[in-house]
Amino acid sequence: MSANTERLAGDLKDVLHDAEAILQDTAHDASEKARAARERLLSAIDSAKAACKNIEGKAIDGAKATDKVIREHPYESIGIAFGIGLLLGYLVTRK
Repeated sequence: MSANTERLAGDLKDVLHDAEAILQDTAHDASEKARAARERLLSAIDSAKAACKNIEGKAIDGAKATDKVIREHPYESIGIAFGIGLLLGYLVTRK
């Protein structure tokens, strides 16, 4: 799950970088429609940056919580992982 969150955050950063590049490329266009579009895009970029920071914060918090639980209960964590592995192995190999 954290890999998906990291991938989403990375993709969001790429989109933001591309949008900022578009804004810089169209900075010389002085028409009213272009200015209105730039303002909407800037607003969307700000919202996306805030969402990206929120996603990263949640991913970090989740990783810290998982690490804490595993460190507090190492043998239980190993047992649960082993059980899940056995269950998945059984489900994959049955016909």
